[in-house]
Amino acid sequence: MKIYFDKDNGPIDEMIKQLMDTVEGIRRPSYIRDMILASLKAGQEDDESANLKVMSTTLKEMRFTSKVFSAYQDVRKVTVFGSARIPPGDPLYETAKQFGEKLAEAGFMLITGGGAGIMRAVNEGAGSEHSFGVNIRLPFDERPNPVIEGNPRFISYKYFFNRKVAFLKESDAVALFPGGFGTLDEAMETLTLLQTGKRNPMPLVLIDNPEGSYWSHLIKFFEMDLLECGYIHPTDVAIFERVSSIDDALKKITHFYHRYHSVRYVRGRLVIRLSTPLSQKEINELNEKFQDILLPNGVIAATDALEEEKDDEDDVYLPRLVVDYNRRYFGRLRNLIDMINDF
Repeated sequence: MKIYFDKDNGPIDEMIKQLMDTVEGIRRPSYIRDMILASLKAGQEDDESANLKVMSTTLKEMRFTSKVFSAYQDVRKVTVFGSARIPPGDPLYETAKQFGEKLAEAGFMLITGGGAGIMRAVNEGAGSEHSFGVNIRLPFDERPNPVIEGNPRFISYKYFFNRKVAFLKESDAVALFPGGFGTLDEAMETLTLLQTGKRNPMPLVLIDNPEGSYWSHLIKFFEMDLLECGYIHPTDVAIFERVSSIDDALKKITHFYHRYHSVRYVRGRLVIRLSTPLSQKEINELNEKFQDILLPNGVIAATDALEEEKDDEDDVYLPRLVVDYNRRYFGRLRNLIDMINDF
């Protein structure tokens, strides 16, 4: 039998509805229907057990990720990456530990890979009650660090790509300490998602010790080899910031949420939610300075919650700006958010 997502499947849809009614508590039946149909279609189309195993494991891992994080949706979280090989007592280890402590004191929860080195340091500083561990199962022995082991907010993944989704989907900021291939991979992943708008704007801070040059070398490569050759746009450098102290990193993260709250798209228009409203004079300044990222004849204007947001009960009490954004140059969107926070 042919199965369709966008057409009625007769008895198949009826059986799916009966199944959901029997299970009870299904709050978004249209999405669940599509997932069930996708599983049935995969069973019809693919006879490779390896492919089906990837699909099955991915769904299970993402389901458990949502379950773990769902209780903390209203708490800001910072994902921290860095080397697993930094031992306790190393200056960088102690810096990361202090960073975790200060973020927790500021009301943030911390997401790390749950392993050794920088990850353990951050979890130690934040404390178990403020920590998530998003671990990966490796061919060699890789135990969770003592702070996160046994924690109900510890998740162990088979697949790196599921783990990356958890790191970035659930975070409100990303901080990177020096590290190896894995840290650089996570840095590039975050940069790419922010550059392309596949991840909503958030602070990305690269933390060096005052005498360190790890990130400055990488930034020099960006400027001399990527920017000069035209491989990135000049505005792309606005999506990250290098700092040389944890106090500066904390200031960058907290200032980003000084007035800015969050964004979503409604009917192709960008809606920026704010903790406090802007004056008309300030909105006029934004219109003047950011014409380059507006659609032809587009504007930035104050608004209340749009109907679609009311239907979703999506922070409807917050003041908003609606922006006729052209969805290009997300570094400029970051500049816009910075100016909103600076008013």
